[in-house]
Amino acid sequence: MTLVDGRSGSGKTTWATALARRSGARLLSLDEVYPGWDGLEAAEAHVIAHVLVPFAEGRHGRYRTWDWARARPGEWRTVDSRLPLVVEGCGALSPASRSLADHGVWIELDDAARRERAVARDGESFAREWERWARQEEWHARLHDPRGCADEIVFGARPPELDSSSSEQR
Repeated sequence: MTLVDGRSGSGKTTWATALARRSGARLLSLDEVYPGWDGLEAAEAHVIAHVLVPFAEGRHGRYRTWDWARARPGEWRTVDSRLPLVVEGCGALSPASRSLADHGVWIELDDAARRERAVARDGESFAREWERWARQEEWHARLHDPRGCADEIVFGARPPELDSSSSEQR
């Protein structure tokens, strides 16, 4: 199991999607799990309890999605423990989650480029929430040091099938 974390707009989803395709892994994006704009820590705890711990015990995991259109909990989804798994999103990497995974990756990109990418991707709805979400990312970073938990730091969010000159192994 690989955990891919980084600040919003850094390229986590692009990098993790390429890794999942290349390795035949299932991709679980925390964007499916965050219970609204204030849910970063809740999503992290939910995935640890319902997916990572069961996987570590050889059992299937499951997680509850968030219905963003209706602003309420969505359906439960099962994650087959027999398949490789990539978990990506802000909050994917912490000491607790890293202890249950095989590999942790931090995606690094400067703030201006990240904001430009995120707003271009998600539009004005995210632009209005940027500061709110950024405060949670900062809190998560202070509380859990996800960058320090990473086995690998990828600069510029280059997909893993590209050259490895943009990453640093620890």
